[in-house]
Amino acid sequence: MQVEVNKEKLELDAQASIYDVLKKLNLTAPDQAIGLKINGVLSDFNTPIKANDNLEFISFDSAEGKHIFWHSTAHVLAQAILRLWPEAMPTIGPAIEQGFYYDFANLNISEEDFGKIEKEMKKIISENHRPKRYEITSKEEALEHFKNNPYKKEIINEIEGESLSAYEQGEFFDLCRGPHLPSLSKIKAVKLLKTSGAYWRADQNNEMLTRIYGISFPDKQQLSDYLNWLEEAKKRDHKVLGRQLDLYSFHEEAAGMIFLHPKGLAIWNELIGYLSGCLAKQNYHEIKTPLIMSKELWVRSGHWSHYRENMYTCEKEDRHYAVKPMNCPGCMIYYNTFSHSYRELPLRVSEIGLVHRYEASGALHGLFRVRSFHQDDAHIFMKPQDIKDEILTLLSLCNEIYMTFGLTYRLELSTRPEKSKTIGSDEDWELTTNALKEALDEWGHTYKVNEGDGAFYGPKIDIHIKDAIGREWQCGTIQLDMSLPQKFDLEYVDSDGNRKRPIMLHRAIYGSIERFFGILTEHFAGKFPFWLSPIGVRIICVSEKHIDYANELLQKFKNAGINADIDSSNESVGKKIRNAQLQKINYMLTVGDQEMKDKTINVRTRDNVVHGAMEPDGFINKILEEKKQKLLMSVFAASSDSNP
Repeated sequence: MQVEVNKEKLELDAQASIYDVLKKLNLTAPDQAIGLKINGVLSDFNTPIKANDNLEFISFDSAEGKHIFWHSTAHVLAQAILRLWPEAMPTIGPAIEQGFYYDFANLNISEEDFGKIEKEMKKIISENHRPKRYEITSKEEALEHFKNNPYKKEIINEIEGESLSAYEQGEFFDLCRGPHLPSLSKIKAVKLLKTSGAYWRADQNNEMLTRIYGISFPDKQQLSDYLNWLEEAKKRDHKVLGRQLDLYSFHEEAAGMIFLHPKGLAIWNELIGYLSGCLAKQNYHEIKTPLIMSKELWVRSGHWSHYRENMYTCEKEDRHYAVKPMNCPGCMIYYNTFSHSYRELPLRVSEIGLVHRYEASGALHGLFRVRSFHQDDAHIFMKPQDIKDEILTLLSLCNEIYMTFGLTYRLELSTRPEKSKTIGSDEDWELTTNALKEALDEWGHTYKVNEGDGAFYGPKIDIHIKDAIGREWQCGTIQLDMSLPQKFDLEYVDSDGNRKRPIMLHRAIYGSIERFFGILTEHFAGKFPFWLSPIGVRIICVSEKHIDYANELLQKFKNAGINADIDSSNESVGKKIRNAQLQKINYMLTVGDQEMKDKTINVRTRDNVVHGAMEPDGFINKILEEKKQKLLMSVFAASSDSNP
């Protein structure tokens, strides 16, 4: 028979199996043939094949391959735990963005137990089981299989209209959709990373379970590289750096809400100022809307019925209010304050608005997951024929801003979900989706299409930025909205004199400014470029007799608009320099007898390269140019061939 494998025809015997195909194509490396699609459907390797089937083998390099690999390893972890602690009760064990975890009831362990767990996992892998799929014919049969596990029974009882399946490897049998690795021998390296408590179903009213996180790879070097990367990520932890650099703090009195310190606020103001300058060049109208608005507004916008559990509410004078979780409805009120003509469109309205959303305490995570944050929202009201040009303008703006911070990015286009779950006509969806596609095609960057992943109110473009160590963060978004203009009855008078509804774009670039601040802290590892640094220059006095000269210099820097300070402590010069380097200050200027006599400064950059004596005015001119151009590297880097 003939099948198609990765778009090439392949002749096989009539009774050939998937394993015959693997042998014929020599797909035997651990990172190859992690998974399989037959006619576009993820399948197990023991699935029979027939003539004209289309086969696609999945490697570890793909997202689907990693998911299969890591979920299979989660089953190995559960099997090892049951061998070592037979009374433990497995619940769920999914693959996640980086690795996997498995939650267990009736298990009490610590990280000191990881060694023996890993040893047992490696033993199971060496047994080279081929995970075998079992189709379960009825809910009753499934309940009988897992009669001693109330967690599995709860899952089974909630499944409606789906076929049930389980996987077996050796003595281990687990409820699972699959698919799994064709053989556990693909797993060449495994490491358990941490353990923590986790509520069943993430509900604090439920039992606390023991969660074990891990990672695995088809190659030992990949594990070594990952662990090195993990160490680098730990060094960049924004929560640790924020404390070390005195940028911000977190307190139980306002859980999930940031306290900005003076140095952190200096960076914040630069971020806001830079963004505002970019928007001013593109004729945005900046507004500010109230923090608390009445229930009636949120009922009209739909938030009261669909998002109320995440909103902070209050009641005064027999009237209900809510702290805004989003800026959009306030902007709709602003738009309706006046009548509008087609001549005003496109109308670009921006707001850096403070919003509050209730997040469970267990989900809070530094600046990355908070309850109070600022969004750099904008709403662009336009005519249908404006869509493509506005998208191109927005993409150009995003590119300019992300490149300024040294952030690369990729684009995703999400299209209409199932028709019954959306609003708007077929014509509206076709018009808006095609406009986004045309703009992306003209922009010229590659992009991924996520069919059916758009919002119920319109298609969208998501922008995923990549930081210095390769992590991706979804920050920017461009969303077409057909819902709010309808709910708030927005109109403009067109050239023919008729009233029409504007097309509206939501867009954010930083997204949550708090989160973006955290991302930048980790991206730069706390070594902010000079234009962002809260203290860009430190003047280091050799002794007390140099303090007056240092103060003269400090005033000169402040007059030039440069953030600077003085270290006149009794510490040695070496200790003062070390302290400045720990604070990641861009420039250290030592002043002693010679400098005071010659009216110079001795310049050292934070990479510990000494650039020698300079006149203060010449130094100031150079770093002001660095600030003006928003350079990521020191202006002295070219001569020293180093990056601070």
